[in-house]
Amino acid sequence: MTKYQQRMQRFQSLIADAADLVFFHIGTDLDYLAGIHRDIPNYGRVLHPGAWLEGAWLSAEQAPILTLPRMTAELGGKGGIEGFEIRVLGDWDDPAAMAKGIIAQMKLPPSPRIAVSENAEAESLIQIQHLIPDARFVSATALLRKLRVIKDAEEIATMRAAGVITEAALTDAIATFKLGMTELDVVSELDYQMKRHGSLGPSFTTSLYNTGPSHPMVLGQPLKTWPRKLNPPVSVLLDFGAVHDGMCYDYGRTVSFGAPSAEQIKVHRLIMDSQAAGIAALRAGQATCAAVDKAARDVIASASYDKAFRHRLGHSIGSDVHEPPFLTKGSDTVVQEGMIFTVEPSILQDGSFSARVEDCIVVRPEGGEKLTNGFQDLLVVE
Repeated sequence: MTKYQQRMQRFQSLIADAADLVFFHIGTDLDYLAGIHRDIPNYGRVLHPGAWLEGAWLSAEQAPILTLPRMTAELGGKGGIEGFEIRVLGDWDDPAAMAKGIIAQMKLPPSPRIAVSENAEAESLIQIQHLIPDARFVSATALLRKLRVIKDAEEIATMRAAGVITEAALTDAIATFKLGMTELDVVSELDYQMKRHGSLGPSFTTSLYNTGPSHPMVLGQPLKTWPRKLNPPVSVLLDFGAVHDGMCYDYGRTVSFGAPSAEQIKVHRLIMDSQAAGIAALRAGQATCAAVDKAARDVIASASYDKAFRHRLGHSIGSDVHEPPFLTKGSDTVVQEGMIFTVEPSILQDGSFSARVEDCIVVRPEGGEKLTNGFQDLLVVE
């Protein structure tokens, strides 16, 4: 039995008490459950006839059915998925008629509970409700999260492999870094190297957080910041990650363009010490998310940089880049073995030098296990 068959069995055992029918569109939840990998998304939507029923229908007892528009089945390469009865919608066929037949086959009770992904297309819900007017919608993602939050040995190995791709990409990207290159040059090189080393693409938009005495920190305006030249002195904070077999990596390192100042060296040392404290605090069954956040934050606060550490310490990660729970103040969730978190302290100083580090960490009884260990020193481009 494959890992996906095992996941499907475990998930179907959860359905009966929570839902009468589940619809998973092609996305993260179905990727995790059945290995039907989603694509890197487009900025603008690319629609085709019947796209709203593109996904899987299942119940506690019925074998899963995968419905695909012809374009997705053929051009998208989704027509050969094992473990499903596949029904392909022709370009001129009626998607409502196909869905109506599946719903009838499921023999639903009155006012059925329909579980859908939390990030399902609104059109799918509108169409299903039109076909089942008394439907009550519930979250299938919340059900599946019970399985997704703890990673097994195979998932951890997949994440480790994603980390290998990510660090290999950085190794080759660094060889191209030079004074005077633009921020776009750095982003493009990292994205290219991740693909070159086997990633489908970046797991999220590759980002830079750059600061220096004459290099203002500007966030969320890539068309404005990409053309800026990286002339010393400037701290370049990298934030990127590869995709491997349906799982996402998230990684960060700091690069000094030009010989680092005493301030750059100091803040980099602080964030590395902060990360080490956070990793050590990730003791399975012993620490809350809030306690882990505090352990790392106290290191930075002790050096009076607490106001420059602006965000929560980290987040769970796996099939999505950001997953709950989060390492943050106020979270009383106890970390459990097999959870994977990012631990990503930073010091962000506009008008001065900044630093950040980020790795994916597996929760273990005696503290966290890092999945990436390269580039522990401040990187320097001269």
